[in-house]
Amino acid sequence: MKIVQHCVYFPPEVGGLESHVFYLCRALAGMGHEVHVVTSRSIEGAPAHEVMDGVNVWRTWFPGKNPIGWLGHAAGSIPRSVSLARDADVLHAQALQSVPPLRAARAASGAPLVATYHTSHFLKMAERPAWKPVLRALISVGDHNLAASTEIARVAEGLAPGTAVEALTNGVETSIFRRIEPTLPPPVDGRRRLIVPRRLFHKNGVEYFVRALPLIAAEVDVEAVLVGDGPERERLEALAAELGVTDRLRFLGARPNTDMPGLLSSAELAVFPSLMEATSVAALECMSCEVPVAASNVGGLPEIVNDRVGGLFEPADPSDLARTVVRLLGRSDLAGLGRAARRQVVDHWSNERLALRHLEIYEELIRRRRAA
Repeated sequence: MKIVQHCVYFPPEVGGLESHVFYLCRALAGMGHEVHVVTSRSIEGAPAHEVMDGVNVWRTWFPGKNPIGWLGHAAGSIPRSVSLARDADVLHAQALQSVPPLRAARAASGAPLVATYHTSHFLKMAERPAWKPVLRALISVGDHNLAASTEIARVAEGLAPGTAVEALTNGVETSIFRRIEPTLPPPVDGRRRLIVPRRLFHKNGVEYFVRALPLIAAEVDVEAVLVGDGPERERLEALAAELGVTDRLRFLGARPNTDMPGLLSSAELAVFPSLMEATSVAALECMSCEVPVAASNVGGLPEIVNDRVGGLFEPADPSDLARTVVRLLGRSDLAGLGRAARRQVVDHWSNERLALRHLEIYEELIRRRRAA
């Protein structure tokens, strides 16, 4: 089967969507399928074409990381998408911006089109009246629609009544994301270590973790590692200094996905203080590395986090965040929660299971096309 996927960003870009698409495509290629990804040349010096773990990656013009840049990339990627689609069996749009170029490719080739809606950005757009007809039109394009969380699926179906959207949680490459030798040295003086693998954007709520840190430290001797970068870093560093927790908080900046298993294995508990969230690939990666998760009770996080693998707290509430973290750190079976989290991922959210479900969808669409 020849599969053409389209996604605005792809590794070496770092992020949950980028990781999801890479490992899904890698699994499909490993199962013997011919996989092509049309993406953007968003990182200077990235080759126009390369093969990554059996996946053909085609990078096209990219004006910039903003709405105009995304539209420009979508338009500029049409020729490559159409060319690859000529003998393709199925097309798969992995971002809103991916639907128009693959719609053009479908018109040229007749191959069925799958569209997946990811991220809290979709939810924010869905709240704006001006975007609702645009989203309705995009959702109506797909021959099969997927969403990364039940919340996104429900919102998408509400925008385009009569269009079915299947909720399908993103997966984790469990052979890579597993507990390994820690990358970071052990904390000094018996401190407990938390890890917050979040890009430093407002929606990820890292400010509320920083505000909770003095409350946590008043009960438990802790330190925290933030893995990720973004426009809020300077403000968060200033806030940490203002609250007197600079010595307890380490900003590691952005790290490649390949570094994450060792970093995650260096901590006892991961914290996700998100204000909005689809299904967090990063949270699933923590769980796959046997790290329990404390997370905001928002979006798709309650679909993967419960009291068997960690705990939930109210978003934008430093006090509730602190109470949840202190309670979890006080549990004698915290490591057992981590092992249970790993089992949950292996049983329900492994990348292999995700790839097999995608193949079922693709094969059904191909059968329908041949029968038409």
